[in-house]
Amino acid sequence: MTTVTTGIATLSAIALDCRDPRALAEFYSALSGAPIERSDDDWVQLAAQGGVALAFQLAPGHVPPQWPGDELPQQIHLDFDVPDLDAAEPQVLAIGAHKHEHQPGKYFRVYLDPAGHPFCLCLAGVTE
Repeated sequence: MTTVTTGIATLSAIALDCRDPRALAEFYSALSGAPIERSDDDWVQLAAQGGVALAFQLAPGHVPPQWPGDELPQQIHLDFDVPDLDAAEPQVLAIGAHKHEHQPGKYFRVYLDPAGHPFCLCLAGVTE
């Protein structure tokens, strides 16, 4: 049984800490097709897709997570659906991603963005 409730707030943005917000925004803009809509020295934000914007916040002391592991945990990761993993892989590598050596799934692949945050390309329509 599902209960419908009224929320207190609406999620409008997800922000990732990084040392170079502009460079990371350009990477995710190339990955997602969302244009940069707001930019200053400390904050760069992509146009919202699906109601949620992806933003990048200056954190001069940012240390990339070390996934898998708990010493420097990832804390958050992003999933991007693609129709074909094999076709998407060379494209995401060409814009600056790095394929992670640990690949725990069959229907998704783990990559690191230029700042070291893990993200996944997921085969669209598969829910495993």
